[in-house]
Amino acid sequence: MTILLLHAASTWFMVGLIWTIQLVHYPLFARVGADGFVTYEAEHTRRMGSVLAFPATAEVITGALLVWARPDSVPLSLVIGAGFLLFLIWLVTISVQVPHHVKLGEGFDLGRIEALVASNRWRAALWTLRGLGVGWMVALAI
Repeated sequence: MTILLLHAASTWFMVGLIWTIQLVHYPLFARVGADGFVTYEAEHTRRMGSVLAFPATAEVITGALLVWARPDSVPLSLVIGAGFLLFLIWLVTISVQVPHHVKLGEGFDLGRIEALVASNRWRAALWTLRGLGVGWMVALAI
């Protein structure tokens, strides 16, 4: 049960963070302007890495551990399904979001910022769906 609760805490931290990024942080990129944008993007990347390092790692590790150490009342299919959503989230992150950030690190580009916001909707939706699945796991376990 401890692993599941740690997993739920890290997952829901990430759900809250992705929606903060989607609704507040990424849209504000467009208001930074060209002059200080490269520095701003570099600082954003550095700070977000610090914020994400522990909960993102905990989410992956505890998610993997649940395959073998889940409460008996939690179906393996639910754990695998939530794990697949996490795989999709990281696939979108690596293949879409990271390239946007790399390009934005070269300079201000309003079209690229709009693409970053638009493509991040997928991550927000996937993490929300995942959070609901993990919440279901907790409900089944208690």
